[in-house]
Amino acid sequence: MPASWHKHARVNVLWRRRFRLVLNLMGVAVFALLGAAGFSQAMDILPALSGSSVDAFKVVWVAATAGIALYAVAASVVLVRIRRNDSLSILQLRQDRADAMARIDRLESLLETEDSLLLVWDGEAKHPGVAGHLPENLELAGGLSQLVEFETWLDVKSAEALRAFLEHLRGHGEVFRLTLTTTEGVYLEASGHTAGGLAVLRLRDLTGDRQLSARLAEQNKELREQISSLHSLLDALPGPAWQRDNHGQLVWVNSAYVDAVEAESTRTVVDEQIELLEAKGRNKLNMMRQTDGVYHSPMPVVAAGERRVFELTDVNSEHGNAGLAQDISELERVQGQLRRTLESHTRTLDQLQTPVAVFGADHRLQFYNAAYRSLWDIDQSFLETKPEEGELLDALRAARKLPEQADYRGWRNKHLECYHALDAQAYWWHLPDGRTLRVIASPHPQGGVTYFYENVTEQLDLESRFNALTRVQRETLDHLTEAVAVFGSNGRMRLSNPAFAEVWGLSQEFLEADPHVNDLLDTCKELMGESDRWQELARGVTGLSDNRTSVSGRMERIDGSVIDYVTVPLPDGGTLLTFVNVTDTVNVERALHATNDALQEADQLKNAFIQHVSYELRSPLTTIIGFAQLLGDAKFGDLSPKQEEYTDYILSSSSALLHIINDILDLATVDAGIMELEISEVDVAQTVSEAVEGLKDRLVESNITLRTHMPEGIGHLKADERRLRQVLFNLLSNAISYSNKGGLVDISCQREENEIRFRIKDHGAGIPQEMLDQVFSRFVGRGAGGNRQGVGLGLSIVKSFVELHGGKVDISSAEGQGTTVDCTFPLEPHVHSLEAAE
Repeated sequence: MPASWHKHARVNVLWRRRFRLVLNLMGVAVFALLGAAGFSQAMDILPALSGSSVDAFKVVWVAATAGIALYAVAASVVLVRIRRNDSLSILQLRQDRADAMARIDRLESLLETEDSLLLVWDGEAKHPGVAGHLPENLELAGGLSQLVEFETWLDVKSAEALRAFLEHLRGHGEVFRLTLTTTEGVYLEASGHTAGGLAVLRLRDLTGDRQLSARLAEQNKELREQISSLHSLLDALPGPAWQRDNHGQLVWVNSAYVDAVEAESTRTVVDEQIELLEAKGRNKLNMMRQTDGVYHSPMPVVAAGERRVFELTDVNSEHGNAGLAQDISELERVQGQLRRTLESHTRTLDQLQTPVAVFGADHRLQFYNAAYRSLWDIDQSFLETKPEEGELLDALRAARKLPEQADYRGWRNKHLECYHALDAQAYWWHLPDGRTLRVIASPHPQGGVTYFYENVTEQLDLESRFNALTRVQRETLDHLTEAVAVFGSNGRMRLSNPAFAEVWGLSQEFLEADPHVNDLLDTCKELMGESDRWQELARGVTGLSDNRTSVSGRMERIDGSVIDYVTVPLPDGGTLLTFVNVTDTVNVERALHATNDALQEADQLKNAFIQHVSYELRSPLTTIIGFAQLLGDAKFGDLSPKQEEYTDYILSSSSALLHIINDILDLATVDAGIMELEISEVDVAQTVSEAVEGLKDRLVESNITLRTHMPEGIGHLKADERRLRQVLFNLLSNAISYSNKGGLVDISCQREENEIRFRIKDHGAGIPQEMLDQVFSRFVGRGAGGNRQGVGLGLSIVKSFVELHGGKVDISSAEGQGTTVDCTFPLEPHVHSLEAAE
């Protein structure tokens, strides 16, 4: 720099002059010391010379003169050398000055060619010196004088930074280098340093790569500031936040993350790679990440020793990923409570018979219950699309389900004004199908409307019918033969009919005064005497007991009439009294009871007669059968053919009679209610075989074929084996009796889920339809095909035994085609009472 070079030259000359002066002074001092030394020696030798003839003062003078001469010679020599050196220095300085000027010219040329500008402040000067020229991209309207007004051409941030650095440079000599941004978006490099006592600021335009580098540096700085701000924001969040590099390693976490993993510091978490999520959670996060690299879902996390629920948001990119966890445990709990509350309300509303529909602020259907859909009979798929209310009204109008309107558009717009209303509004809709609805529109504070549709058709109809019914009841009560009176909770009569006044002999004037029940008691004493029935009725009317119950009874008056009474507590606290004159009924009832007692006694005598006669007949009959069998035995002698024939007749007739007597005894046992079944495991196939075995003689005699249809593995059932065999025997015997000679009888068995069905079918004459209802009655028999008519007890016994097992009997028949009887026995019988089997 030219100014600095001149300054250094002046400093060198000054130092050389000072050096010469020092040398002169040193010479003078040397010669002064020499003179002083000589003078000292002279003074030392003066005493020695005092005794001699030599003049002491002369000696001293000679020595001083010699010293001065010596000093002069030395000074002259030194002066000559100094002048020669000064001449050489001057020549050197002139050469250096020429070189410096040439160098300054070159430097000024270089400054003129370089796109930079120098501002130089000397000391406390306000205005700097300027060298160089403005950068091409920097245009100042005020010229160079505007340079020091940094705020006019630099952005605010750059101007403040530059002014602050210049103050430190001029005040403390601190160098700096920074990048500035102009208001036009141009980047400049500013560097400051000191040179001697000067403060120098250099401004240089950044072009090309340097401009790009400066722009990138500025952007990098902004990004760092933004990242720092973002980290500060994330660090202030209550939820954990983290950042990873592209290798999946943690590079930054916030304070909440450190607290969640219970670490000492952020550095500890990063250095030790302490994970908030377990391996299973991290795998789930990576597997369920969306195609754009985002994962957003709740996840249970153990944070600070507690298991909590966090809403995780993790974003993955090619440079790494970042995540944020928000604690939603309390939110989950509140949302769960809200969800359960809403579900409870929804279930409650859905169970209501009142139709309810909720529309949101956007006029779309948000909720409806089953009663609403049933009210309008709308397709559920249409309702699930959440239509707007206007669209829904149009659909209802198209289906002729809305009230007929002359101006439908106007009516519709007026109806939709309820979204802007402050209070609930009610409408009456008279629908084309005859229904009447009371529509209540309740607006929401947040927008939307809740509609309640109350079907008042029945209410209006009931109100009309109630009024008519009241009149009818009034007329009915007035014409009832029963005496009716209604008393209020205060014990006074509110209502009565003419029959009441007639039964108790009360005047109309007395009843119109609404008498108290105690007044009635005093009036009716003449008919009741000292009976306490009215006292009981009075307590039922005026009593204060919490549990009011109905009281009924019968009273006999002094005049011989019998009155039935009933007290009925009414919901409003009143009491209804009814009185019926049952004198004639009681007399007839007493006569009927006497007749019934006589009939029951006769029935018991009949049963006792049958039992005694049956037992008395069976004993001699058994003896007859025994002796007839002995007569037919060859061991007791031979009989003639005629005698054998008569013996066989005796045996067959006696067996038939014994069978009838046994049947009568069984029925008598059933009627007496003492029949007991001996339940055991019964082999079905064996029981059927045994029943068939007892009828082989009759089958051969009648030339009838019996076909048995028994599936393999029919198994067992629980029943009374003897009674089951008796049922099958009676049914097969009945089928054989009503089959034609050479006919066919089928018996089949079928096992079902909980029961076994036996079917016996014959192909005989059949039973007329008018007799089917009587075949199970006792002592009802018929003859068919020349067969002898039986006594009529077989099917009756079958029905009784089957029903005792808890089964049932069905019969079907057609004349000329035969008869089919189905008996169904349960596998686990619930034995019926004997009274039920009668």
